[in-house]
Amino acid sequence: MPKEYVDEYEPLIVRGIRDKRRLKLPNKSLLFAVFAACVGGTFQYGYNISVINAPTMYVQNFINQTWMQRYKTNISQDGLTLLWSTIVSVFTLGGFIGASVGGTLSVKLGRRGTLLANNAFSLTAALLMGLSSTAGSFELLIIGRLLSGMNAGKYSIALCVQPLYLGEIAPTALRGAMGMGTSVFITGGILTGQVMGLKEILGKEEYWPILLSTTCVPAFLQLLILPWFPESPRYLLIDKGDEERCKKALRQLHGIADSGDALEDIEKEKNNLVGFQAKKPWELFSDRSLRWQLLTIILLNIAQQLNGINAIYFYADYVFRQSGIPMDKIPYATVGTGACECITALTCGMLIECLGRKILIMGGYVLMSICCVFFTLTLTFQDFSPVFPYLSMACIFAFILSFGLGPGGVTNILTTELFTQNARPAAFMIAGSVNWLSFFLISLVFPFIVIGLQQYCFLVFLAVCSLVVTYIFFVVPETKNKTFVEIQNEFQSSKMNKFCSSEGAGAILSSTSI
Repeated sequence: MPKEYVDEYEPLIVRGIRDKRRLKLPNKSLLFAVFAACVGGTFQYGYNISVINAPTMYVQNFINQTWMQRYKTNISQDGLTLLWSTIVSVFTLGGFIGASVGGTLSVKLGRRGTLLANNAFSLTAALLMGLSSTAGSFELLIIGRLLSGMNAGKYSIALCVQPLYLGEIAPTALRGAMGMGTSVFITGGILTGQVMGLKEILGKEEYWPILLSTTCVPAFLQLLILPWFPESPRYLLIDKGDEERCKKALRQLHGIADSGDALEDIEKEKNNLVGFQAKKPWELFSDRSLRWQLLTIILLNIAQQLNGINAIYFYADYVFRQSGIPMDKIPYATVGTGACECITALTCGMLIECLGRKILIMGGYVLMSICCVFFTLTLTFQDFSPVFPYLSMACIFAFILSFGLGPGGVTNILTTELFTQNARPAAFMIAGSVNWLSFFLISLVFPFIVIGLQQYCFLVFLAVCSLVVTYIFFVVPETKNKTFVEIQNEFQSSKMNKFCSSEGAGAILSSTSI
């Protein structure tokens, strides 16, 4: 073929090859690796959040009995509330500790090595919580929940490292779908915890120590399965310089036919990072080339906690009661909310490579904004007609569906994709810390917001969702089917820099930060 024809049609040929690869299903080994990473990671987070709800009354009775045996008097109501809230909230403290060390461990031990070592926290936590009743010590519950938070808390060790591992082992064309494993397994863990807490399974009073100790099951599964799969190929080549192990890992995860292109992408990223070492979190704040990526993940992680999803779950029990659902049937309605979010996460996983990250996360926040308006109206007119409680219940499910459609899963993927290898672990440490601090803030302030504004509190969340949509629309690029280097270059392009220096962008950014 004449050279001029090759030059003219080469881009079309390359694009055709990429489109053909885009249609391929992921390698079976890759799917099993994703399962192995997620079952001991984000699944643990979802499971530990929901499993503590069912035995609330039983654990409080246990605390009261233990206090009576020790001090020969009943514990005060304030003291009981304080101890119970400590057991629940110490999980967030563990998550914050895990977030502060997860990125560092992922560099020293590797992504897979950190995930495997992290199971020690889960197994120890399960042992302590399982023995707490026999030992007559509610202190064991507090320590166990702290360790569970370090292991499985949102953006802690497991969830700081798991998205790193998923994003680095997946082919570029499947990176979004594989990354959605994070969200799918979170919602799957929440649903599983709700089901396990039903009275027909482990929801009876005598079973609560067993229920809390079942967190060891996902840990054992990961320890059995994950060692059969390789370390992250990017970590092996870029961080360790081990080309042979990188090639072997790519062949196992991508197949022989596709491993060559993946190796080429990794080598390009490595060449782009020659002379650069893994960055520390504080170094990202002083790096002007990463200013907008860093600001983006900080705002998205703040919004993930302040967008109203926690308020929806807070109001769910009230709305279900107002709708006429019997008290003994409300746990089954709650299981319905978990199933709803799980289905949405699966749907998002199927759509993300077709529609892209930007459309899904913007669409999710737009729908959540609409739900905030309708939920405010239905709560306001709750007593005017028997129809309104059912409309409120529909708003709950619609809000959860909207959250799972975009913000719930895409936020984690963007944190992976907006940074190259040397900055990614530090970025996850910052994102995790911000997420946990926002979680703590909303937990502390939300009761006062509800008391002060009542149903109008959702107008605050409406403002948050609307501002995030505006920021994403103007600042965040689409990352679908782009390599990490291409995404980095797009942020540093003259077009983006020109926009970011404009007064309009500054105004948007200022309002979003507020």
